[in-house]
Amino acid sequence: MREYLLTLCVTAAVTYLLTGPVRKFAIVAGAMPEIRARDVHREPTPRLGGIAMFFGLCAGLLVADHLTNLNEVFTKSNEPRALLSGAALIWLIGVLDDKFEIDALIKLGGQMIAAGVMVMQGLTILWLPVPGVGNVALTQWQGTLLTVALVVITINAVNFVDGLDGLAAGMVCIAAGAFFLYAYRIWYSYGIEAAAPATLFAAILMGMCLGFLPHNMHPARIFMGDSGSMLIGLVLAAGAISITGQMDPDALGLYVGSERAAVHATVPVYIPLLLPLTIIAVPAADLVLAIVRRTWRGQSPFAADRGHLHHRLLEIGHSHSRAVLIMYFWSALIAFGALAYSVNSASMWIVLGVVFLSTVGLVLLLLPRFTPRVPVWAQAFVPPRYRRRRRKAAAEAAMAQASVAQAAEAPCGAEETEGRARITAGVSGVNGATAIGARSRFVDRH
Repeated sequence: MREYLLTLCVTAAVTYLLTGPVRKFAIVAGAMPEIRARDVHREPTPRLGGIAMFFGLCAGLLVADHLTNLNEVFTKSNEPRALLSGAALIWLIGVLDDKFEIDALIKLGGQMIAAGVMVMQGLTILWLPVPGVGNVALTQWQGTLLTVALVVITINAVNFVDGLDGLAAGMVCIAAGAFFLYAYRIWYSYGIEAAAPATLFAAILMGMCLGFLPHNMHPARIFMGDSGSMLIGLVLAAGAISITGQMDPDALGLYVGSERAAVHATVPVYIPLLLPLTIIAVPAADLVLAIVRRTWRGQSPFAADRGHLHHRLLEIGHSHSRAVLIMYFWSALIAFGALAYSVNSASMWIVLGVVFLSTVGLVLLLLPRFTPRVPVWAQAFVPPRYRRRRRKAAAEAAMAQASVAQAAEAPCGAEETEGRARITAGVSGVNGATAIGARSRFVDRH
């Protein structure tokens, strides 16, 4: 575990330290596109954040290669080299798109080529564990097509959800955290070395996202662009392919005892079929809805619009930060719910907990304009927008009443005086209020 944490920290540190220079390079290179109709931000923001994330990936793989235990991943498997080859190709395509806005079909072709490069180097699905059937061996063409399809779907799902500051990096980080816990449990508890590459990929992916998030949180100083979103999508797909199609489920040794006990014991075998789908459930749902919506309108499935889930959250009244946190909540609930069920499938408390948290999420989703207020003793630990403002509101109301009384006592013939009396300092929305205090910027010369 310590070597995985060291790899994660090095990846995060390299990504964080390189994002600042990359931002300056993006400004100089002119990778600051104009504001589009579907964009949420209102100021030109540089892209190419994927450059820092790619070098963070390289640093993580380099450090892991020089560690005692993780070095076996590179000596016994060719999957890290396959990941690096595919990541370099998809990253290069993303950089060109961030700078020159290449066609969507060209990007799709590049994604398929990157997936094919990984397949040629051994990172492919060899068999699938099917409940009630067992292990189903795949032919070379079947494995290749399934691998390419999974890579392309994951890349585009992450790319579609990258529409708000910090949204894609945070959601992928949450998914990678759940995937790391699952893969590490398979590798450490059952002693299956085939799960070690997927564990390493998940740790590096978390480091890439954590290192980039401080620069990408609202208001973002830099965007990851397609060079970053497609890169993290490919790394996420590579981990899912590694632990699903490369690990032999029979190595778990769970097919013992009665039939009922065997069904519960083999739940971790079938979770690889579901966990890659649950960790991208929200982006995948957004992808499917976008394709259906655009096709229904007679548009191309790759035509951009403002109908994504995060756009809908903003339209119903959620703030930028609140919409991002809601998406985080649903991603974590689905991913970690599936992870908890894989650990103990016979516990009803897990199901009840997921149902309760889903209810809480629906309540938060349907109350976009609700602003929670914390107790007085906890106000010093929360942002100002969550603090109580009773005293300030009472003071403003008293000043407003005093100004109204003063205006009523003023002479009716003096229109200039009456007009000046209506301008009350300290009332919200009045032009004379300042950020320092409740006073007018006009001198009272009466």
